[in-house]
Amino acid sequence: MPDILLIETATSLCSAALIQGEEITAYRESAEPRSHASMTAVFVDGILKERGLKVSDCDAVCVSSGPGSYTGLRVGSSTAKGLCFGAGIPLLSAGTLDILVWKAIGEGLLPPGCRYIVPMVDARRMEVYSAVFDTKGERLSEIQPSIIGNDSFSKELSDGAVLFIGDGAGKCSDVIRSGNAHFVQCCPDAKSMLVPALKAWKEKRFEDTAYFEPFYLKQFVATVSKKNLF
Repeated sequence: MPDILLIETATSLCSAALIQGEEITAYRESAEPRSHASMTAVFVDGILKERGLKVSDCDAVCVSSGPGSYTGLRVGSSTAKGLCFGAGIPLLSAGTLDILVWKAIGEGLLPPGCRYIVPMVDARRMEVYSAVFDTKGERLSEIQPSIIGNDSFSKELSDGAVLFIGDGAGKCSDVIRSGNAHFVQCCPDAKSMLVPALKAWKEKRFEDTAYFEPFYLKQFVATVSKKNLF
């Protein structure tokens, strides 16, 4: 079984982990604001030293591919690609929404009778990046930006319990009032990449390291500061 480095930087939590065999054997995380650029490589270095490995001893690097923060995804992607180029090992990716789904499944967060999991990545205001998954981790709908209203996910909620999970879930709890709605406010993390990373490895779904780009879903828009700089 493979040794795979995991890097997750899609939201405000920056984390890294190591799979050895089929287990997570080392983990680092930081929720410090804007720490991704300074901490990601440090976490990888610490994990490798803890396990007595070099990057070239690993079989692959798996990075969260989005959707999520433009800056966070760029940091994770560039770090992962640099490691793969330097060590001559393949690049894997895992969708941010899939990571949240497997966090829910792996940590036993599903409410009784749960029919659907809806991971939500915050896209500011009342918008989230989301999709509908079943409780086996299979995606049932397209990934899209959604503005949350009173009737959002009404079809799924009419079928039974639905878990809304992610850093965009909490703000939706005041809008989605159904008794079948359950909310877990959290960020995706590298530990929860275990299943999707191993699946990508077994299916040999290797990315083109040179041309890989994260799935931003929306294009980054730069704004000009209105502050008087002089």
